[in-house]
Amino acid sequence: MLLELAAQRRVLFIGGKGGVGKTTVAAATALQQAGTGRRVLLVSTDPAHNLGHLWNRPIGASIVRLAAGLDGLELDPELTVRSHLNEVGAALRRLMPPHLAGEVDKHMALSRDAPGMHEAALLERIADTVTQGLDRYDLLVFDTAPSGHTSRLMALPEMMTAWTEGLLQRQERSKRFGDVLRNLGKDDAGLGESILGREASDGDDRQQRVRQLLYRRRERFSQLRDVIQDRQRCAFIIVLAAERLPVLETIELQAQLQRSGIDVAGLVVNKRSPSNAGAFLAERRAGEQRHLDSLQQALPNLPIQQLPLLAEDVVGEAALRAFGARLSQS
Repeated sequence: MLLELAAQRRVLFIGGKGGVGKTTVAAATALQQAGTGRRVLLVSTDPAHNLGHLWNRPIGASIVRLAAGLDGLELDPELTVRSHLNEVGAALRRLMPPHLAGEVDKHMALSRDAPGMHEAALLERIADTVTQGLDRYDLLVFDTAPSGHTSRLMALPEMMTAWTEGLLQRQERSKRFGDVLRNLGKDDAGLGESILGREASDGDDRQQRVRQLLYRRRERFSQLRDVIQDRQRCAFIIVLAAERLPVLETIELQAQLQRSGIDVAGLVVNKRSPSNAGAFLAERRAGEQRHLDSLQQALPNLPIQQLPLLAEDVVGEAALRAFGARLSQS
């Protein structure tokens, strides 16, 4: 199921509760697809990056080659926020009058730890990664943060597009008001020179630059929203364990994503206990089945793929290839 979905999409988001094996499933899927001849980019958006640990090598915030046809990237939240604030600060200093530069710096310093700043900065980086990645790669696989963080992040493109649109509308009303003032100023040369004059001209230039900046942001968020809501190009896969809390969190995450217009294409149940390895594991598997019955009752239309509990950790390319083989068999 999972590999079929990956083969038919350009963008794949792998999400779910922490500790259920999202990174392993994402990496194995990306590696398997690269093995078919596709150019694949594997991206981690989780602040607690595990890609490097999984591949047993450093990855980091710059694209690196992981295997033939497969590149990897870890989006660093702190670096992303710092870069985002530097970019926004530079733009504001260009837009604001020179004597307000100190106020801009003060605002940027206070914004660093503002609620939602990390999510907004990360969203911009994801938007850039998707836009640029679709030009360079056949498939983008995102290993996402745990459910709560990811559900908020997935809702942001729609919110940020609407928010930017609102700013543009207010900015347009401000422009019309300025036009009225200039027309009034034409009837009184003294008023036009003393109040509107050069300051009005400078204000027009700043307003034009503001509009250009807002239009670029709107286009960026709109493109990302269009991609993640396009069921033909993008799919979201939820990975979970067959336990009570992951099952309940999966049901909630699916509902949150659905409200954001995002297609959950399937579920991957990882670390499934064997039924033929003694009474203890057989009893555990029976308990897991009860939880999966509840899951299927709540989400009856979603395909479910099950993966077995493994005796050893999955580390390195060879282990990931073996795990990918299991994806094609189950």
